Amino acid sequence: RIIVYIATSADGFIARKDGGVDWLDRPRPKGSYGMSEFFASVDTILWGRKTWDEGQARGGGPMSRSSKNYVFTHHPPAAAAKGVEYVTEPIPDFARRLRAQPGKDIWIMGGGGIIASFVDAGAVDDFIIHVIPTFIGEGIPLMAPARRTIKLKLASSKAYEDGVVRLHYTPI
Repeated sequence: RIIVYIATSADGFIARKDGGVDWLDRPRPKGSYGMSEFFASVDTILWGRKTWDEGQARGGGPMSRSSKNYVFTHHPPAAAAKGVEYVTEPIPDFARRLRAQPGKDIWIMGGGGIIASFVDAGAVDDFIIHVIPTFIGEGIPLMAPARRTIKLKLASSKAYEDGVVRLHYTPI
């Protein structure tokens, strides 16, 4: 399954316009919203180039040595980072090829451009969105803007003691 697992502000943004996510720095409840369980259920992470670059600038890298990391870009660098494969092929072809391989679930890490591209290709199975009880006013939306209507079915919801709400949707 290809899963968007992400946090948004209460007004629907995944980051500030400059990529900042300072509003996510908050005490987390025990179990950290189920992140450990989710991370154990995936073995592949899909990154948009901007999200990858932002993570690199903050000192990040592949989320795990055991996971496969794919970064989508029209302009791959001459040398790939260790543990990363750059992808330039069309999303539908890549998704079909990836789904045909054995393994666990696949996590679309972000950002809004890559999420929109997978949604537009009909290649997202689940949306698990943690709504953080904070308005940030402006920023990068969950999906890059386009004229689209994607109907969703609520699979589950969970409210946490700190006001975070996890919404699990599947496309209809």
